[in-house]
Amino acid sequence: MSTWQEYIVEHREQYLDELKEYLRFPSISALPEHAADVRAAGEWVADFMRKIGMENVEIMETGGHPVVYSDWLHAPGKHTVMIYGHWDVVPVDPLELWTDPPFEPAVHGDRLFARGASDNKGNSIAPLQALGALLATSGELPVNVKLFFEGQEEIGSPTLPDFIKANREKFACDWVI
Repeated sequence: MSTWQEYIVEHREQYLDELKEYLRFPSISALPEHAADVRAAGEWVADFMRKIGMENVEIMETGGHPVVYSDWLHAPGKHTVMIYGHWDVVPVDPLELWTDPPFEPAVHGDRLFARGASDNKGNSIAPLQALGALLATSGELPVNVKLFFEGQEEIGSPTLPDFIKANREKFACDWVI
């Protein structure tokens, strides 16, 4: 069996394809006409969490755009780390400044361009892929993990303070990344 490091190298192209798929969602939280796209991106995140082996995956209603939660809590006596991410993006205007369509990932040299590639879809899928590599190669994680991904960060997460208070026990953790 591969180490997690070898697994990551072996699955590099798959990881890139997954990122491109994620980037194709026009999940613009500020524009009401994209509410269905924001939800669809959240459903994709939930499916991805299931695929990598996370448990208790839920799409949770917040009164605004949804949150996706999951966990893996099989490391007794170890800390619980929550990994935070968001899949919503800001509007793409002005379109004429884009070299390629903003939701069709394009590779130029060794760089990938698309709306959300760095804020925050690229940065949020990487820890998911790393967790998947650890679970695929060892069947376990070194700590307990909770995942909290949202679709309204780019509009200031207006419904999250009350939502988090109402779910305080579920989201309890030692650290947040």
